[in-house]
Amino acid sequence: MPYPWRGSRMLILMGNVQTLVKRFLGTGTTSDASALEADIASSAENQVSNAFSSSTYQYFSWIGQHAPCFPICGDQVQVLTEPTQFFEVLKVKARKAKRRITLASLYLGTGPLEKELVSSIHEACKNAAIMKNSDFEVNILLDVTRGSRGKINSRTMLQGLIKEFPHLVSVSLYHTPDLRGLLRKIVPERFNETIGLTHLKVYLVDNSLIISGANLSENYFTNRQDRYILFSDCKRMADFFHELVKAVASFSFSLQPDDTLKLHKMCSVHPYKGDDMKFKLAARDRISDVLQRHMQTQQKLWQGNGDMKSPTNGSAGPHLPQVSGVQNGGNIADKNDTWVYPLVQMGPIGVLHDEQVTLQLLRESSKDDEILLASGYFNLTDHYMEVILQESLARYRLLMASPEVNGFYGAKGIAGYVPSAYVYIARQFFQEVQAYKQAQRIQLFEYFRDKWTFHVKGLWYYLPEQTMPSLTLIGSPNFGYRSVYRDLECQVAMVTDNQNLQKQLKEVEW
Repeated sequence: MPYPWRGSRMLILMGNVQTLVKRFLGTGTTSDASALEADIASSAENQVSNAFSSSTYQYFSWIGQHAPCFPICGDQVQVLTEPTQFFEVLKVKARKAKRRITLASLYLGTGPLEKELVSSIHEACKNAAIMKNSDFEVNILLDVTRGSRGKINSRTMLQGLIKEFPHLVSVSLYHTPDLRGLLRKIVPERFNETIGLTHLKVYLVDNSLIISGANLSENYFTNRQDRYILFSDCKRMADFFHELVKAVASFSFSLQPDDTLKLHKMCSVHPYKGDDMKFKLAARDRISDVLQRHMQTQQKLWQGNGDMKSPTNGSAGPHLPQVSGVQNGGNIADKNDTWVYPLVQMGPIGVLHDEQVTLQLLRESSKDDEILLASGYFNLTDHYMEVILQESLARYRLLMASPEVNGFYGAKGIAGYVPSAYVYIARQFFQEVQAYKQAQRIQLFEYFRDKWTFHVKGLWYYLPEQTMPSLTLIGSPNFGYRSVYRDLECQVAMVTDNQNLQKQLKEVEW
């Protein structure tokens, strides 16, 4: 007898005291090449060889055709589990910042916890001013539509920092080029963000950073479940994300001390008044420049290592070793057991690396592989669904939010119907699974936790006969239409052999 669509609940005990409930739904950088070369010096060849000898790395090395690769030691990585932990780590690190704070989020909330975070940034700026640290900088990137909503908003929250430290603090607000003309005039403030926005989530302090799917607001600091991975002392990786955020800022608006917006001095085409195509091409060039510079830097490292094949030679394939750099001047290069690939997706300007990698991951998986894919807003693109249903051979567990933990549950007006819409979308997909007779291979689950909401997104990849994941995707994308085509997104593909890190990843699968 088949299970009903919204069937029985399954209790799972995860972590220390965290009890989660699942509903079973079915049967089934500023740095350049010369700086890097100076860092690695004479030990480069041995370090590179050690960094890329892993069979796990070799299996996923084709990802390096699409993105830079940053080899690190898995002991530098910590999986944070709770919103409160995410908030405390971010707040403490911001307060102690010595060189830079770079934050990218959809918006900054206006509650007391957000004020604590701003206070931590203020303290770091004050210390830098006292110490006359001219190298210190704060860069904050938000979305202009969401960040400007209401009289008290993200902009007003950051006004004090800009006024007091105008030479240290820069706040940028991205405006999608697709919200223009009549559309910009008629779409209400509450819904204009649906046209497109920056959805990047990067929280960087000095040479450490948190990659997450969470925004900077009170519920994400208290009872909105998300994912957060802390990378400590990863300078090359931090440089990349610092440059990526500044690249987006270079075609955004700059917030002024009087709360007005001024187009960035490097942006010659207005995002919604200027020529649409010229703006998109210029923006794409900025992002491509960051990606290409880091990949070219790593290419030079490969050229200095004669016994390893460059990714520019030979045909593309899942086992082709790829160009990469050595973290932290090579101090721990012989301990590298983890490889991080930044995957950028900015559909409006034609940057599609994340989609390309995700599709290939799904498409080339074998029947003995297992994939857990989670999305707080389950609305897979047609392409993703087609690959999962008709091309991929792996076993799938798909995790989504139950209506009660959807962030729109109980909302007034049209927004209140959003949870039901996602249930309908999931039901349609479930029917497709049954129609293709894939119910034994593809299973759907709902997350439920009383008085919590669910914003988790990402992917866990299990190789054959492995009990712990060897790869994870973590960041801002939801695998839906908006993530692929409308918004600016970024996540990382992290490949690891480090058993402690693998264990951490498995413990937060929900």
